[in-house]
Amino acid sequence: MVLGAIAVAGGVAVSMATWSAIQDSPTARAGGVEPTPATVITPAAVPPEASGSAGALGASAPMGASDPVRLIADSIAVDTPLMALGLQPDGTLEVPPDGTLAGWFTGAPTPGELGPAVIAGHVDWNGPAIFHDLHLMVPGDLVNVERANGSTAVFAVTEVGQYPKNEFPTDAVYGAVDFAGLRLITCGGLFDDEAGHYEDNVVVFAELVSSTPATSG
Repeated sequence: MVLGAIAVAGGVAVSMATWSAIQDSPTARAGGVEPTPATVITPAAVPPEASGSAGALGASAPMGASDPVRLIADSIAVDTPLMALGLQPDGTLEVPPDGTLAGWFTGAPTPGELGPAVIAGHVDWNGPAIFHDLHLMVPGDLVNVERANGSTAVFAVTEVGQYPKNEFPTDAVYGAVDFAGLRLITCGGLFDDEAGHYEDNVVVFAELVSSTPATSG
């Protein structure tokens, strides 16, 4: 593990090495496809008329707590169920068992609540995995998170960045914010065969822009 920093999310100490190592396992990478390195993109780089963008939607008030069950990001053709990810005995974060689904960190706010919700997925797993194209998202892209109570939290991407593992933006990802935020995380860059992991992390930052109410009854 290359990151030793500890972040506090929702009062839970989380080893940043865990997030940086989502794809560190050679087994997970077997037969995989290395993604094209992403760049840090600013909102000004995306025209307001971009298809599938948030357009004139503004920030939305935070929602109550409800476990997320599905994530949909049409701009990169992602539609995945979500599993709960806790901490392993060594303090590192659990990761999805394969590349077909993503997971949400239960020690952080649920998506739509005040604060930074965190969802992670593999970039490859015997071929492209669920977050293989995460680096292709741009500001304005929408992410829908369906929740257990029947509500949906709709987020708009505000920034996409790629960071060396030893420069992971811990504070930006896990630090307190005064809005309902979402962070999508995977690995990126080149795979370092000697070290046994990808060199970078891709992080998508998003903010809640609208929501649908919980299902009654």
